[in-house]
Amino acid sequence: MIRARKSWAAATAVLTLVGVAPAAAHALPRPPGAASAQSAPDSTADLPPGWRITGTDEAGALEWRSPRVVPPGDARVEFRIDGRLLGVPEPDEDGRTFRLPLDDTEPSARNGLADLQVIAAGRRLDDEPGAAARERRPTEAPWAKLPPRLPAATVDPGRPGRFATITGEYALGAVRLPGFAAPVEMRGLVVAPEGATGRRPLALFLHGRHATCYVPGKGDDAVTMEWPCADDARPIPSHRGYLKDQKLLASQGYVTVSISANGINGQDGDVEDGGAQARSSLVRSHLARWADWAARPAAAPTAVRRGPEADLSRVLLVGHSRGGEGVDRAAMDSLYPPPASQDGHKGRARWNIRGTVLIGPTAFGQNPVPDVPSLTILPGCDGDVSDLQGQLYVDGTRGVSRGRALHSAVHITGANHNYFNSEWTPGQAEAPADDDFWDDPEDRDPVCSVGSPTRLTAEQQHRAGATYIAAAARLFVAGDDRVRELIDGTGRRAPSADPARVLTHAVGAGRGAGFLPDGGVTVTGGRLCSAIDPDPAAACLGEDAGGSSPHFAYWQPERETGRSAIALDWSAPGTATRIRPGAPVSLKGAKSLALRVVVPPNSTDTRFDVTVTDTRGRRATLGRVRADGLPGSERTASYWAQELRVPLTAAGRAGVDLRRVTSLELTPRSRAGKAWLMDAYAWQPGTPRVRPAPLARVDVGRTKVEEGDSGVRTHQVPVRVSGKDGGTVRVYVTDPATGATDDRLVTVRPGSSGIDVTVRVEGNERYAWDTSHDVLVKAVRGSVVGSYAGGVTVENDDPMPEISVSPVTDEVTEGQPLRWRVSLSEPADVDLGTALVAVPDDARPELSTKDVDRDWLLETVGDIPDGEVPLSRLEYFSLWASVPPGETDAEVSVPTIRDEVTEPTEYLAFRTIDDEGEPQGPLLTGTVLDAS
Repeated sequence: MIRARKSWAAATAVLTLVGVAPAAAHALPRPPGAASAQSAPDSTADLPPGWRITGTDEAGALEWRSPRVVPPGDARVEFRIDGRLLGVPEPDEDGRTFRLPLDDTEPSARNGLADLQVIAAGRRLDDEPGAAARERRPTEAPWAKLPPRLPAATVDPGRPGRFATITGEYALGAVRLPGFAAPVEMRGLVVAPEGATGRRPLALFLHGRHATCYVPGKGDDAVTMEWPCADDARPIPSHRGYLKDQKLLASQGYVTVSISANGINGQDGDVEDGGAQARSSLVRSHLARWADWAARPAAAPTAVRRGPEADLSRVLLVGHSRGGEGVDRAAMDSLYPPPASQDGHKGRARWNIRGTVLIGPTAFGQNPVPDVPSLTILPGCDGDVSDLQGQLYVDGTRGVSRGRALHSAVHITGANHNYFNSEWTPGQAEAPADDDFWDDPEDRDPVCSVGSPTRLTAEQQHRAGATYIAAAARLFVAGDDRVRELIDGTGRRAPSADPARVLTHAVGAGRGAGFLPDGGVTVTGGRLCSAIDPDPAAACLGEDAGGSSPHFAYWQPERETGRSAIALDWSAPGTATRIRPGAPVSLKGAKSLALRVVVPPNSTDTRFDVTVTDTRGRRATLGRVRADGLPGSERTASYWAQELRVPLTAAGRAGVDLRRVTSLELTPRSRAGKAWLMDAYAWQPGTPRVRPAPLARVDVGRTKVEEGDSGVRTHQVPVRVSGKDGGTVRVYVTDPATGATDDRLVTVRPGSSGIDVTVRVEGNERYAWDTSHDVLVKAVRGSVVGSYAGGVTVENDDPMPEISVSPVTDEVTEGQPLRWRVSLSEPADVDLGTALVAVPDDARPELSTKDVDRDWLLETVGDIPDGEVPLSRLEYFSLWASVPPGETDAEVSVPTIRDEVTEPTEYLAFRTIDDEGEPQGPLLTGTVLDAS
C-alpha cells in the first residue's frame, strides 16, 4: 500500500553562489527554503501545548497533535518557528498527528521551540476553533454586510444553451509517472452536447487534492489517502464533482471531460513540487488520447464517440486547487516542453490551450504562464488554501512577457474551498465530505460562519462557479468580447451567479505602460513596502492587520525581493502620495487609468483624487475614485485589490503630454485611513489576440552526493535552460545553517544554464544529518520556470553512535531530583538523543502532578489538570534526553518536591519510544521515598 509521505534530506557542507563567499553550514531534513530548527531542548519544557518531542536512537521528531482531525486538503501543512519555515511534517494515519524529524544547530543557538506554529496556506491550525493553544470566549460579533450588487452585464454566460447533454465515462490503462511508485489511473467523465454538428471545443477539468479512498457506511474514520485503495474501500469519485459545470458548458456546445487524479493525490507527498508536474503529465496524457481519437474516431471509447468530435485547437483547462496548479503547469508544458526525465507524457503537443480557469488554486511554485489567458476564482471563505495564494497567477504575470493575455482574479464573497466540487460537499457527495471553513459555535466568524448573510450555500456557490467557468470559455475560447466586462474589473455582474457578490480585477489584455512598485520607482508621502518581509517596518501589512492579503501570500523564502506595493497611511485628507517611475510612462491612446487598490476590510468610503504630471510639469486631476473594503475577519484574506478606473479626458483638456507622464499622485479625500496601491495601467477596451512569446524555460534539478570521510569536493546544482530565447530569473539560495536566503538576478539562455550554484562538501568521519542546500528560481522577464526547486543533498555516510540511557540517581527522597544519563558511544556533529515517555504502573503508587515542581511541570506539559493526576496519565508528558554536538553524554531530570503529607513510596517508569510514539526498550524506573 502506498501512502503519502515526505522526508526532507539534510548534513555538513559549504555553499557558493557565483562569487558569494562560502559559509559553513549544517542543517536538517526540510523542504526548500525552510529555516533551520533550533536544537531540541533538554525536555519538552519549551514546547507549546499540543507539542512534544519523540524519537528513537535513529532520529528525534517534533510532533504536533491536533485536537481534531485535519482533513486531507490541498494546502501544505507546515511547521514554522516565529514565522520562518521549519519543515513539512508527515501526517499520521489518525489525521491528527504530524511529525517532523529534528535538525541541529550550533549549541549556542539553542533557545527552545516556544514560537512553534502549524501553518497551512497562512492559516494557523494550532489556533483553530477547538485548539488547545487558544483560549476562546463566546462572542456575539456583528455579521458582516454584503457588498452592493453590481449592474448586470449585457450577456449572461451562466444561462444554459440550446443543446441537451449526454454523459458517459471511459477508463484506460494506468500510466507510470516519474517519482510515483504506483501507476495512476486514466479515467474520464465525458459530458457532450447531443446533436451538435462539426468540431467542438474541448474543456478538461482536473480536481484537487482530496482523500482518495473510503469504506461505505463507516464515516470519516474510514477515509484515507492510500493508493491503490484497500480491498474493502472504494475510490472517492472527485472527478464527478463538476457534473453541473460540465452540463452547462455542454449545453452551450462544448465537449467536456473531467479526469480522475486519485493516484497522484495518494502519492504526491513523495515529490518536491507537490505533484504539479505529475498532474501536468496526466492532463497532457488525456489530451494526447483525445488527439488520437480526433484522428481515428473509431478507436475512441463509446463515451467519446457518442458526442461530436473535439476540436483540439480550442482547449480550455479547468483546475481546482492543486488541480489549478496542475493545469497551469500543463499549459506551460504544452508551450515549453519539460525535461523528459521529469515528464510522464512523451510527444509534442497536438492541441492549443486557449485559456485556463483556476479555482482556489495552490501556487507552490508561483510560476504562472504569462501568455495563456487565465481566470482565477478566489473563494472569500476558503478554509483550505486560505491565503488565496492563487492571486499570484495574476500578479506574477506582470512584466514577464508581452502582456497581451488577460489574467483575471474573481473574488466570490462567502464561497468556501470545497463546494465548487459536489463530491466534496456534504449532502451531495458519495463519500464523507465537510465544510472546509472550520467553524466554532462559541466563536462565530462574522463573514464565513454558516448563517452569516455573506456566506453562500453550497448550491449558490456552485452556480456562481459554473457561471464564471462559462464566462472564461466564452471569452477565451469563443472570443466573445462582450463577456470581458464580467471578469476584467469593469464592475458588471452575471445574473445567473446571483445572489453571490463577485468582484473582479485583471492585468494584461493590452494594458499599456504602468506604474509598478518595482526597484525603479520613487515614492514620497507614502512608502514602498515589501510583500514578503519578516521586518514589520518593511512589510506592507502591519502586525495590527485584521486578516491577510492574497497579494502578499508567502512563498518559501523568508524575505522575497521584487514583490512590493505602495503603502498609504494618512491621518487627515489632503496629503498626496506621489509615485515616480524610473522612466516616463506613456498613456497615449488609452481611455482610462486603471488602478488596483487595496483598502482595509470592512472600511467604507475611502476616496482619492488621482493626478498625473508630465515631463514639462503640467498637471491634471483626472477625477476621484472611491472604494469600500471587502467583508473580512481575522480568518479571511480580505485585503484584496479592487480595480478603480478614472478617465483620461481631463489630462487632454489640461494639455498634459500623455506620452511622457512622470508621476502619479493619490490624494486622500476621506478621513484617516490606509490603502495600498498594487499597480496602475493605461486601460482601453478590447481583448487582444494572444501569440505566445518564445520564452526561455528553466528547470532546477536535485542531486544527491555522499559526504565522504575527508577532503573537500565541489558539486554543481543541476539546472536546465531550454526554449528559443533568453530571459531573466531570480535565484534564491538557502543557507542550511540559518535558513536565510541570498538572491540575485540571473540572465539565462538556452544551451547554457547561466545559473552557477556550487556546493563545497567537506568530508569527515562523524555522524550528522543529511544536509539539503536548496535553490529556488522565479521568472522575472522573458522566461518561465517549470521545476522551481532543487539543489544538492549531501548524504551522511558515517554510522550513528549507539545511544543508551542509564540511571544516575533513580532512587531519591522527595525534594531531590530523579536523574538519568544519556550516553553516546562516540561524539556526533549534531544533537542526538531519545524521547522518554512515562509508562503507567497499575500495580504500584505513581508519582503525580502533586509530587513535582509545578513550574517545571507547567513548562513541560503546557497545562496542568485540576486535581491529582499520575504523570503517566498526562497526554503530553515526556522528556527529551539530548546530547549536544561533540559530547558523549548529558543528563535529564525530574525535580520532585517535599511536602508534609505521609505517602507510600512512589514510582515513575519511562521507556524510549519509536518513530510512531510507541514505547520500546528496557523499563527505566525512578523511586521516590517519603521524607516524613
